[in-house]
Amino acid sequence: MGKILPIILALIGVGAGVGAGFFLRPEPALEDTALGPCGDMQTHEEEAHESSEEDEVSTLEYVKLNNQFVIPVVDDARVAALVVVSLTVEVRQGRKEDVYLREPKLRDAFLQVFFDHANSGGFKGAFTNSSNMDVLRKALLETANDTAKGLISDVLIMDIARQDV
Repeated sequence: MGKILPIILALIGVGAGVGAGFFLRPEPALEDTALGPCGDMQTHEEEAHESSEEDEVSTLEYVKLNNQFVIPVVDDARVAALVVVSLTVEVRQGRKEDVYLREPKLRDAFLQVFFDHANSGGFKGAFTNSSNMDVLRKALLETANDTAKGLISDVLIMDIARQDV
């Protein structure tokens, strides 16, 4: 009897596990839906939209500008801080060399945007808050479009740091 009791308990446990699995199994997904990357339900239309976004992203290329930008923050006729910024620009695939050919002109235009931003107080206080960064990104993109005539589709601020002196 002492050897049969563990076997009976094991069989009851296995049976309870199989029964719980049978009753708690998820319902089968409908044919026109699928699980998305986060486990949410998607229709085929949403999948097609996502794949077109992935195709669009795959036709883009990112070009890191070679050197960082160093911007002085002047306060009361003296340099109060230095801001260091690294930029990357987004272009259509195959246009990377065009960016490098125009890089000196782009750097000059971007530096002017940074100087104007610094002179208007954009790098003082909480300079990384959303509204300040949005203003800076918008100005950089407008300048890129004016300088490179449609070559650049976006300007990404990769690093930004301020060192008070």
